Amino acid sequence: MAFFNLGDMTKEEKKTLIAHLEELRRAVLISVVAIVAGACVAFYYNEEILAVIVSPLSSLQQTLIVTGVTEAFFVKMKLALYAGFILAFPVVAWALWRFVKPGLYPRERRYVYVLLPVTVLLFAAGVLFAYFGILPLVLNFFIYIAGQNLETLFKVDQYVSFVIAFTIPFGLVFELPVVVFFLTKIGVLKPNWMAQNRKYALLAIVVMAAALTPGPDPVSQLMMAIPVYLLYEVSIWVSKWAAKGKTRPSELEGDDYQEADG
Repeated sequence: MAFFNLGDMTKEEKKTLIAHLEELRRAVLISVVAIVAGACVAFYYNEEILAVIVSPLSSLQQTLIVTGVTEAFFVKMKLALYAGFILAFPVVAWALWRFVKPGLYPRERRYVYVLLPVTVLLFAAGVLFAYFGILPLVLNFFIYIAGQNLETLFKVDQYVSFVIAFTIPFGLVFELPVVVFFLTKIGVLKPNWMAQNRKYALLAIVVMAAALTPGPDPVSQLMMAIPVYLLYEVSIWVSKWAAKGKTRPSELEGDDYQEADG
């Protein structure tokens, strides 16, 4: 079922829709080009990147094995894309904000210039937190569970996929305070609503952790769910702080429209 009919739209509405689609296409194109460029640079340094990825496992006196002819090549391609996404994330975030910016009031647009660097820093903090703080604990737990009667041999492809699938979601969910701050500032979200719906948020976080973690084990899911819930509690305080200085609707109707017309 279609949500809108192009035949019922005026010429101005069609032009507006086409302009929005063009901006979306441009944002996607910029993001893809940035990721591919970052991946090319990362592939040149694939040995150094692989050494960093393997470091948590090496500290536990474990090694990786290759069991397929093309496995090593595709692993390094995967790592290049992973590192390319991380390198290109500032550009991707900028392209996303650039797409959203025309739909915002002038006063709301000012938040973008503050939130954009914070977004990049929080993404990096989430990835680093997962890599240095959570990943070694999860690996140590699995090695401990294997016991002394089983020899642990980690396939490089499975290990790299696990690390990527474990760290990237942490970087994304660490953006929660930024999203909450912005939605509170524009009046979409209220801190009281977030505080009253903690139990539903906890349920949603548990379901999200089960969906985002790479394995079906409850340990990695718990390792993600706990920090994310703590981040939700922090976001409530962020929302309260943002609500104190939230722009009033009367100000939006007056100052912002005057600034937009000017």
